[in-house]
Amino acid sequence: MKTSVSFKNTIVEIICVTYALLFIYAAISKLFDFENFTIQLGQSPLLSAVAGWISITIPVLEIIIAIALLIRRIRLAGLYVSYLLMTMFTAYIYIILNYSAFVPCSCGGILEKMTWNQHLIFNACFIILAIIAIAYTPMKKSINNQQNWKS
Repeated sequence: MKTSVSFKNTIVEIICVTYALLFIYAAISKLFDFENFTIQLGQSPLLSAVAGWISITIPVLEIIIAIALLIRRIRLAGLYVSYLLMTMFTAYIYIILNYSAFVPCSCGGILEKMTWNQHLIFNACFIILAIIAIAYTPMKKSINNQQNWKS
């Protein structure tokens, strides 16, 4: 069964906007409670040595990725970086849950209300969404693709 180009475009748009909203929300939550976010990262058994650097890098990176996802020319790169970042967040949660005696919470806002297992499932769903969007995003620009992606 072939999926229509307009359906694929719509799916990619929805996923990119959803990811952008997630990253903007997460970045703003971290920046508004920056001191607490930095302290919690410092308590992490895996990140304590680089907590200061990571505490500013992650929110800035989330904002940059969100912007990239909203610009069609660089959207595919944004999707790949989103996939990579979400995979890293998920791996971190998995490692903390399974190999650490102490489980710090460095999430903000609504995400802070989730259990770690719920957060793991949430992240896995976003990884799947990134894979779908990457698969549905045209790799090469042909004349037809340029016409389909113009708005």
